[in-house]
Amino acid sequence: MARELMKGNEAIAAAAISAGCRYFFGYPITPQNEIPEYMSRELPKAGGVYVQAESEVAAINMVYGAAGAGARVLTSSSSPGISLMQEGISYIAGAQLPCVLVNIMRAGPGLGGVQPAQADYFQATRGGGHGDYRVIVLAPSTLQEAVDLTQLAFDLADRYRNPAMVLADGMIGQIMEPVEIEPRRPAADLPAKDWATTGTASSGGRRRIINSLFLHPDELERHVLAIYRKYEEVEKNEVRCELHLCDDAEIVIVAYGTTARIARSAIAKCRRFGIRVGLLRPITLYPYPSGAFTPLLERVRNFLVVEMSMGQMIDDVRIAVAGRKPIAFYGRTGGIVPTVEEIVRQVQALAQGGAQ
Repeated sequence: MARELMKGNEAIAAAAISAGCRYFFGYPITPQNEIPEYMSRELPKAGGVYVQAESEVAAINMVYGAAGAGARVLTSSSSPGISLMQEGISYIAGAQLPCVLVNIMRAGPGLGGVQPAQADYFQATRGGGHGDYRVIVLAPSTLQEAVDLTQLAFDLADRYRNPAMVLADGMIGQIMEPVEIEPRRPAADLPAKDWATTGTASSGGRRRIINSLFLHPDELERHVLAIYRKYEEVEKNEVRCELHLCDDAEIVIVAYGTTARIARSAIAKCRRFGIRVGLLRPITLYPYPSGAFTPLLERVRNFLVVEMSMGQMIDDVRIAVAGRKPIAFYGRTGGIVPTVEEIVRQVQALAQGGAQ
């Protein structure tokens, strides 16, 4: 299939349709509006259903219903809208239903601004809503990767009966790059959806009940423990990351998404200056690639975490490094994107013995 120049949001929407998504429920918010716009135009052509809900709260509950019927279903929003969906996401995770969520992050807190940011990391990787649950979180740094990870998200959601989130920032959503989008069939080894509420006629007369309410503490504890055994399988099987020029690196930058793209350019510049720098780029933010740090600890002198936030992923880096190496931080917030030159200055300072 030929490559096509597309905007990030549209590429994500097209990838979802090509992965078999046939239901979209959402509400407009910048900077992700091209996703529902594309879906409203193209999803009906594929035999799907698009509904613009009256709010994000309504949208996520529509997702709950479609997921309960076993459909491949998508919603998308941006930071404040995802916050409004948190109760519904917790219900969906508690009921063990698959769905895909897209968060094209904008600056906050509060209404904030429409510029790109990465300050929803805590919300995404720690569940975000009430109770004991997690969301599988995928973080693309290119539009082709956004396509591939969106398609993967549907398989992961189905495999583990859990919400999966594509977490990108407004830059990824708005830039244009050539992408190749091929139809992707569901993985051949996905479990049957014999839990789906498709009517008694299709289930041999047997009633199927989807529920997240357990009034007896012992029963609820057994339910939560079962969910967490599933997360153990996610953590064992679904960790993804990229190591770039880490074989000889004395300083390793840890960054994801747009920030990793900028860090890659900074690394090339630092290498020309004779500074051995590498990049560790998490692709799954949950499960986090903590194990990727272990082989680096023998030779790396410093880690530099770069984020478009005041520092959120740095907590996972601290857990992974466990105090064995110093960790520096550089962040921009409010919708300001760090520059190559700023990151180079931070690396130079570390190479000379301290961070600016």
